Amino acid sequence: MRSVTGGRFNSRADEPPYMSLPLDPETIDPDDYGEKQAVLEMGHEEAIDHVREVCEDVGFGIPVEFSPSELLNEKVDADRDPYYVLGACNPEIADRALEQTMGIGGLFPCNMIVWEETPGRQRVYHVSIMKIARLLGIAPNDEAWAEIIDETGDYVEETFEKLETIETEHTEGDDD
Repeated sequence: MRSVTGGRFNSRADEPPYMSLPLDPETIDPDDYGEKQAVLEMGHEEAIDHVREVCEDVGFGIPVEFSPSELLNEKVDADRDPYYVLGACNPEIADRALEQTMGIGGLFPCNMIVWEETPGRQRVYHVSIMKIARLLGIAPNDEAWAEIIDETGDYVEETFEKLETIETEHTEGDDD
């Protein structure tokens, strides 16, 4: 399987770069693109339900969700472990973002990914489409966009804080 050189997952240092980038991905701090991760010690379906509930509790709707692993396993006979995408969206913020740049729609929605690392252990992963849009020049570098980044960042931060609480409560409950 071919991997992305310099990527944070499945990278191989012995492979040449396949495309030229105007910046070195290794020099970008994960905070610059809003990377967030959590590990949940629970089953895959349970983790998906928890992430969905937490997103909705903090103000994200989930207008789209799908399982790339199921699709790939069915269509190309892949042998993928469970991998699920929850497309999170706050309509008011999305509307303001579109007022700033129609190009942001190419990155919509904000995705929360849940993949099974091992049975009973799920990783939840997110990157900020608002920060990525700014880094790529899709979005303006102005105060209005900074407010959108801050506001979505607050929702995401609250989501991951609650996911960590769920993880702690779930883990503590297992000791009883």
